[in-house]
Amino acid sequence: MNARKRLLPVLVLVLLAASAAQAAFKLPAPEKLTLKNGIVVYFLKTAEVPMVSFRLYLKGAGSAQEPAEFEGIAGMTADQIMKGTAKMGADAVAEALDFMGARLDFSAAEEYAAISAESLSEHFPKVLDIASACLTQPAFLDDEFKKSREIALNELKSIKDNPGRAVRNYFQKAYFGTHPLGHFASGTEESLAKMTAADVRAYYKKYYGPKGAIGALVGDIEKKQALALLNAAFGGWKGADVPTAAMPPLPEPKGIKLLLVDKPDATQAYWILGAPGYAFGDKITPQATVMNSLFGGRFTSWLVTELRIKRGLTYHADSSFRTFRIGGLFQANSYTRNEKIGEMLDILFGLLKKVRTEGFTSEEIESSRNYVQGQFPPTLETNGAKANAYVQLAFNHIGFDYYDKYLAGIQATTQASAKEAAIKLIPLENYVLVVVGKADEIRDQLKKYGTWTEKKISDPGFN
Repeated sequence: MNARKRLLPVLVLVLLAASAAQAAFKLPAPEKLTLKNGIVVYFLKTAEVPMVSFRLYLKGAGSAQEPAEFEGIAGMTADQIMKGTAKMGADAVAEALDFMGARLDFSAAEEYAAISAESLSEHFPKVLDIASACLTQPAFLDDEFKKSREIALNELKSIKDNPGRAVRNYFQKAYFGTHPLGHFASGTEESLAKMTAADVRAYYKKYYGPKGAIGALVGDIEKKQALALLNAAFGGWKGADVPTAAMPPLPEPKGIKLLLVDKPDATQAYWILGAPGYAFGDKITPQATVMNSLFGGRFTSWLVTELRIKRGLTYHADSSFRTFRIGGLFQANSYTRNEKIGEMLDILFGLLKKVRTEGFTSEEIESSRNYVQGQFPPTLETNGAKANAYVQLAFNHIGFDYYDKYLAGIQATTQASAKEAAIKLIPLENYVLVVVGKADEIRDQLKKYGTWTEKKISDPGFN
């Protein structure tokens, strides 16, 4: 028997085992705990490792709630919460966490502010005490604020030295415009320059409170102890009566919007193309995932094959979907030498047309289904991953059986349904395209795609 024949039964067994694992995968249903002040926390006891993971989303404290003149204040507030409490300075907080080998983070996403904590079970009560002190008794010291603001300003300035990072900022402003989801978590040079510690304190006072807060706790801890610890840490917190302003609909490009940002010393041109996508948990998610995996979502995708493997135009190319509660967007991006940007974009637009008109072969669809199903279960193996999943699903008002339905939808995706997703989500006429590169070397190559607005990277800001 040759080596190939000997290997075949082994491969069959491996594939059967993988299929069984995928079929057996299920996100366990958590228990619902309600704290004294109304905060809801979803709980799951696991005993595989002696660790506990905790997440808490504070509705309304994200960057989309910021006043436009104080862009970045949500991120700055989250940053300052970790810079000391009424009784512990920033160094003391950091040293205590380091001594326990624990992790505690406060951050601000677009739609919420978040607390994330992980530690050994034996240290979790102490970690929760520190998290509670930071959240409910932040010091907001002027000196700490000034240091953080200086770091943020220097970081913003450095972005323009890196076209790969700069293109993301220019795209965000070009696509979202004045929409709240267009705010930079880091702020802008203008907004940071006039921001003070008093402004941060005012933002905290207005937007931080238990109203609508949703959490998850997963790990090696008993339910009774978990509820007692959570109530002691957060159950007595009153905070602000957080405003609940409705988010305006996401902008949808009408026609083609083209932006060229001139970076005279750039040897490569970076680009991002974006168009309307879908909301978190939308019913099109499985079909869109299978479709995008083949288009630009993995190393063997069309984008990577055509741009990197066949032509050597780049080392990286991909496409993805960003999702929010109210909608989302499709993005594709890559980079190449200035003199090759026209060739690269020709290939991109050819692939955009091909996926809408021709779709994928049955073999490609089967490959993508197997790839997505094989990659998915490990993404929810850890305590932290489960906690993230629970709080994300609860925040978006989606049932905890969502991932069961998602995987069933992946398995049920056909050539026809993947093509339907492509026709709905892959743009040909309504999109935003931003290119950052040396204009003198790329301008003529770009003319055929339409009329470009041109900016200099030395101009203030990213608008």
